[in-house]
Formats: sequence, C-alpha cells, structure tokens
Amino acid sequence: MYTKMRNNLTTFYLLLIILFCQSCNNKDDKKEISQQNWESLFNGKDLTGWDIKIKDHPLNENYKNTFRIEDSMIRVVYSDYEKFNNQFGHLYTQKPFSYYKLKLQYRFVGDHLADAPDWADRNSGVMIHSQSAQSVNLHQSFPVSLEMQFLCGNGNDTVTTGNVCTPGTFLTYEGKPFLDHIQNSTSKTYLKNEWINAEAEVYGDSLIRHIINGDTVLTYTNAMIGEGFVSKTNNWTWANITDSLFWINKANTPLVEGHIALQAESQPLDFRRIEILDLVGCTDPKAKNYKTYYIRSDNSQCKY
Repeated sequence: MYTKMRNNLTTFYLLLIILFCQSCNNKDDKKEISQQNWESLFNGKDLTGWDIKIKDHPLNENYKNTFRIEDSMIRVVYSDYEKFNNQFGHLYTQKPFSYYKLKLQYRFVGDHLADAPDWADRNSGVMIHSQSAQSVNLHQSFPVSLEMQFLCGNGNDTVTTGNVCTPGTFLTYEGKPFLDHIQNSTSKTYLKNEWINAEAEVYGDSLIRHIINGDTVLTYTNAMIGEGFVSKTNNWTWANITDSLFWINKANTPLVEGHIALQAESQPLDFRRIEILDLVGCTDPKAKNYKTYYIRSDNSQCKY
C-alpha cells in the first residue's frame, strides 16, 4: 500500500510539473504572439529598399549627392549645389504600406539654399500614402500624398512641427472636410540641431495620428485623393504634374495605402532610426506567425 501511495504521489507531482511547464510555455507563447516585430527601413549602410526621385532628374539619379549615408544616418546635404533651382527631392520606400506605425528621428542642421523659397527654410517632412517614385513625372515637384511636415523654430517665434500638408489630397479634421493645404499641430517649438522623435500611426484611410516626442499632436481621418494640384477647381501648376487628369479621375476615392518618402526641399537635415511596425498580417491564431496586434488580415502570409 505504501508503494502504491508513493507511486500515486510521484504521478501527482509529475502532473504538477507538466502543468507548470505547460503554463510557462503558454505564457511564452502569448508573449511571442504579442511581441511587436518592428522592422528597420534603413540598414545604416546604404539605400537598399529605397528609390530616389529629384525634380528634373531621372529615377534614382542622386543629383549632386543630395542623399548621403554617414554615421548610420540618411543625410540631406546641399554642399555640392550652386543653386537649388526648385529641384525638390524625395527618397521613397520601394514597398507600399497601408496599416502601420512609423517612427524615426530627425534634426535640422545648417541653412537652406539662398535661392530656395522662403517657406522651405527649416522645413522638411515625411510623406505618407505617397505615390511611388516610378510614377512621379520627370519635372514633378511633390508626390500626391499626405505630408507629416517637420518644422523648427528660429529662436523667437512659435513654430509647430508634425503638421499635415495635403499635396493632391484632402482629409477630415475635427469632423469637417479639410480642403486647405496645411493644418498645424499642437506641438511645442523645437530648434535646429535637436533630435526629434516623430511617429505616425496610420490606419489605412480611416485614421492617422502624428506623435512628436511622445505627445499626440494631430489626429485626422478619411484620407482622400483630390483638391490641391489635382483638383479641377484649384490646379496648382507649380507642382508640374503632367498626368493631372489621371489623378482628377481618382478624386474623392479613399487613400488607403502608399509609399513612405523622406523630403529634400533645400533644407539640410538628418534622419535616423527609421522603423516600421506593419499592422497587416496573418490573423489565424493557429498559424505560427499569428500576431495579436495585426488589425488587418492578410492570411496569404500565414505559415503553419
């Protein structure tokens, strides 16, 4: 009888150990499922995964070495320019995104070129839901997109950053259609040579948030194609969009996805730590690569 009791106790303790181990594994599984897999968009060494398009120059011509890689940064540099000549540039991701979180750091350095527009002084940004670099015309100044605009102060005036600009787009702000070009944020004023943490939470066309140094400074909804330089009633010819009819025919359609693009518009600045959390993926809990934070399903990615 003693031997039987000892065997029963041994079995009981073995079951406890197994259940405990299973509990640990379940916790590890939940931790793994909820762990956010941020992806670096910049490898710190070269522009793999990016396309360059500068106004008046063909795709991927890095005119005057505008975009440079130094000290694990993407630098926008104008030291080789004699004049700006309205040669606005952008650095585009080759991959489009729709639902995601983006974070990066930027800082303004130096002075903008003397012949550049006054509004370009201490001005840059990152384009969201942008058309691709390949689709931008040779002489086009800006892509159809939403711009998370970066500005810095002059030491005297209040200047917000993390604003939104709407080249060829419009949105809803505080419950009303917003058809103007710029909506300011509620951010603090920051100065040159300060590294600023910028984040964008992008949920297709439904909701976009701009976050500066941890503070949500702007929220808007219902991103759409239209107005601006693709509008029949407000054609901004300075954008040099030669295929405006294509965009006019797409007016009032939701802007659901697009590329991410860093600006180069006469003001030297640096970008670093550019990362993205894609919110589109496998939503089948049975799959190995299921994540709880995916909010849009693409079960073609599921792995079993």
